[in-house]
Amino acid sequence: MSAPPHVVIVGAGFGGLATARVLAGAPVRVTIVDRSNHHLFQPLLYQVAMAALSPAEIAVPIRAVFRDASNVFVLMAEVQSFDLEHRSLALGDGTTLEWDYLVVAAGAETNYYGHPEWSLYAPGLKSIEDAIEIRRRVLVALERAEGAREEASRRQLLTFVVIGGGPTGLELAGAIAELARPIAASDFRRIDPSWIKVVLIEAGDRLLASFDPRLSEKAADSLAEIGVQLRTRARVTNIDARGVWLGDELIPSSSILWTAGVRANGLAARLGAPLDRARRVLVGDDCALPGHPRVFAIGDIACFGTPAGPLPGVSPVAMQQGRHVARTIVRELGGEAREPFRYFDKGSMATIGRTRAVAQVGRLRLSGLLAWLTWLFVHLWYLIDRRNRLSVFLDWCWSYLTFRHGARLITGREKR
Repeated sequence: MSAPPHVVIVGAGFGGLATARVLAGAPVRVTIVDRSNHHLFQPLLYQVAMAALSPAEIAVPIRAVFRDASNVFVLMAEVQSFDLEHRSLALGDGTTLEWDYLVVAAGAETNYYGHPEWSLYAPGLKSIEDAIEIRRRVLVALERAEGAREEASRRQLLTFVVIGGGPTGLELAGAIAELARPIAASDFRRIDPSWIKVVLIEAGDRLLASFDPRLSEKAADSLAEIGVQLRTRARVTNIDARGVWLGDELIPSSSILWTAGVRANGLAARLGAPLDRARRVLVGDDCALPGHPRVFAIGDIACFGTPAGPLPGVSPVAMQQGRHVARTIVRELGGEAREPFRYFDKGSMATIGRTRAVAQVGRLRLSGLLAWLTWLFVHLWYLIDRRNRLSVFLDWCWSYLTFRHGARLITGREKR
């Protein structure tokens, strides 16, 4: 008896996990390859960065997800290269892995637009390690400001700059404003909460460029209500130890966070397939690489074109593509023809703080408390582990009622 076809999935993000879940129990062997041993719920990563949640509440071991799927094997390793002609890939330990079908769902990485040196002063937010580093920088800034004697030094320490006016930028800016000022008022003796300044910088004309303009205005108003200063049409020209430069203007800051852009994971270029300007792999209507029908790219690493333009790099796209690719493999093994992928847009949302959010679903536009409750329900629903849902819900209730954050630990060493 011949062995069942081998499906290798690179990446255990939303797309990779969705693919594997459909294939669990199917007549195939599945190997998930990921550099980490856990699946990360990235939409809540900013709450780890802002000490509202602990890492364990938004991450779950990959092996735990598939403990009952006997045909799914998990391999913690890093992919080095692909050989599409011979259907194999090379791993970091020098071994190779052969496959019958390959699904590349390696996600995205922070894009500094030709200035990688800025990452030293302005970390992005793509991993638990990033979140812990951001949390460390914000909390250390408060601690140092408590002992600062010079006004200029204190001003630099208490100015927090977020670069990028997308959903993550809004979430971080709002969370910093709601974290720093209450903590300063209750836990510190020498910091006046009014000294804390949070600045959100956006190069475009408005926040949330992909949202309805009316929701962008609502979001800007909500940020202003909690004391976030908004700078639109402001292009960053340099970032260094002193702060952020907008042309000749310097905004002194010791805590700078970058959410201004992402690009496809570097593995995309190693596939040897055509790429778009964001280094994403160009795929066909079935999510397969042109000329390589058994190789699929999904999620942030793929450019799936539509009449309205490429699909956005959001988790619903990755999950729907993952399920579609898995069903395509099963159908093909059963002798059925492939079907094109069709994306169902479930809407977009962004939270700004307690009871403040914006959401658009089809023609429906929501803001304020109702949008925030919708955001809360959706994010709790999509958490992988049911125990995490309960834990996160209880932590949110505690933080909401008491204005306290329970994960305010400074860990790790300074990287500068």
